[in-house]
Amino acid sequence: MNKFIRNTLAITSAGAMALTLAACGDSNDADSAGLLGAIESGKVNVGTKFDQPGLGLRTPDGSFTGLDVDVATYVVNHIAEENSWDTPEITWKETPSAQRETMIKNGEVDMIAATYSINASRAEAVNFAGPYLITHQALLVRKGDDKISSLEDLDRGGKLCSVSGSTPAQKVKDALPGVQLQEYDTYASCVEALSQGKVDAVSTDATILYGYASQYDGQFRVIEMVKPDGKAFTDEYYGIGMMKDDAAATDAVNEALSEMYSSGEFTKLLKKNLGDDASVVEEGTPGDLAFLTAK
Repeated sequence: MNKFIRNTLAITSAGAMALTLAACGDSNDADSAGLLGAIESGKVNVGTKFDQPGLGLRTPDGSFTGLDVDVATYVVNHIAEENSWDTPEITWKETPSAQRETMIKNGEVDMIAATYSINASRAEAVNFAGPYLITHQALLVRKGDDKISSLEDLDRGGKLCSVSGSTPAQKVKDALPGVQLQEYDTYASCVEALSQGKVDAVSTDATILYGYASQYDGQFRVIEMVKPDGKAFTDEYYGIGMMKDDAAATDAVNEALSEMYSSGEFTKLLKKNLGDDASVVEEGTPGDLAFLTAK
């Protein structure tokens, strides 16, 4: 190999290495920008559910409706306005329950509002703003099925459906060992199985179940789940998830949620999306996660 060729190869290799390092630097800068950087850039990827009426639903024309969709839109637009940034374009990403933390970690979404109950294990993986609402676990059953009128009726071999990666069905299973637990990828699949008689009940948050009950026009009824002392079986605190340790974004989202309450906008969004079933929702206290350590 002559001297000219050796020198050319050395220059080419050095240039390639410089380009690689530059690319890595750009990637790290983009990753570190987080939610606020995405909003400032004018393009935000927001995770939600695509199949939950009243909460997160993709309509036949490709648009999105629901309380989670409206809350996320309010938060993103409020942060942009407070910082004098242009209103950003939101791209909605479907975020199945079992994939939410992974999608945040991988940077596939900048934030998630998808009936995302805050719990201790999830809070170890992602940051949560909120809670922006509190609801309770319930059961969905067929309207003409009189065998089930309470949670205990499932303890005699009843088939209970819930979604992989969610916690409600496992909580019932732990409390009632006689329950036969069946898991599907989506609640829409569970509701379809209930409609076809393949399962006896679906368990998840009351907000989700009332949405399906209204969509299926009288086929189902919702049963509130209570403990022997009369208290709700669970308290579910909905939060907005984002990259772990992004304190600035978390504070900004909590401020937006607080403004959403004080302005009366949350009450309007609740009535718009859940109508008469809005009573199953309580307001949360954004930024107060004391319930994670409460006994």
